[in-house]
Amino acid sequence: MKHTFLCVFISLWSMNTIMAQMPHDQIYMNKNIACGALLYGNSSWTNYWENTLKRDNPNIGKLSTESLSAMIAYGITKKVNALVMVPYIKTQASQGNLMGQQGFQDLSLWIKTQVFNYKNLHGHATVGVSTPLKNYVTEFMPMSIGLGAKTLSGRAIVHYNLPSNLFVSATGSYIIRGPVNVDRDAFLHGERLINSNSVPVPNAMDAQLRIGYLKKENQFELFAEHFSCIGGDNIRRNSMPFLTNDMTMTAIGAYAKYQLKSLGISARVSYVVDGQNAGQSTNVTVGLLYLFKTK
Repeated sequence: MKHTFLCVFISLWSMNTIMAQMPHDQIYMNKNIACGALLYGNSSWTNYWENTLKRDNPNIGKLSTESLSAMIAYGITKKVNALVMVPYIKTQASQGNLMGQQGFQDLSLWIKTQVFNYKNLHGHATVGVSTPLKNYVTEFMPMSIGLGAKTLSGRAIVHYNLPSNLFVSATGSYIIRGPVNVDRDAFLHGERLINSNSVPVPNAMDAQLRIGYLKKENQFELFAEHFSCIGGDNIRRNSMPFLTNDMTMTAIGAYAKYQLKSLGISARVSYVVDGQNAGQSTNVTVGLLYLFKTK
């Protein structure tokens, strides 16, 4: 469940066009150009899906997740960019006795490269890795700040330019997630009792469709995205979620960005319209962007 709660989205940008850059888009910076970003995010839900049953929970009330993320992007070459992100996460419940958690979550790194460029059709690929920055509590869901799993992901991006600076873009990725050691000697995986402290976290996949307007410093887009685990089990009735759960969500949203010379601002909002073992969350992210050169 918590993977869907901690929706931290990246807003970086390029040198020539001064536009937002993300691991799932087609925008690049020139060689030796670096960009920094500071993003604040808020994700909250009251209702969630326990397996497929939509319900609330008086022991939680409204769950809020706040994030403050520092990011940097760097142009290795004109067609190869690196992106790095470090988020600080804080969780809080409005009711009950569950204590919120806070701390630095995972260090993430992506390498994005252009694969082909044919007229208005462009193809790109992104490879990413992440690792926890500290040994935070992972099984205290949904209050924990992260999954605690090391990940390896691959993403394909297809982008098509339309007339009048419009575009349509589709992406898909596969995420390999490593096991997590927990502070217990056994756990339930579905109906099976596993006598181990090493918990397998299901791999996952996601897809996104975007349509928008992109011209120099102006950017606006609408998107629909879907995230789903590959396998896993369900939250048992009136039980807490666990690392083995099959989390699924579908969300819609909008993104906008404006850049004035070196400084820029961005905003992103999304809403989960359907899910399984996930919260029906509203997610808002605002960012302050700064562009600079490196030697």
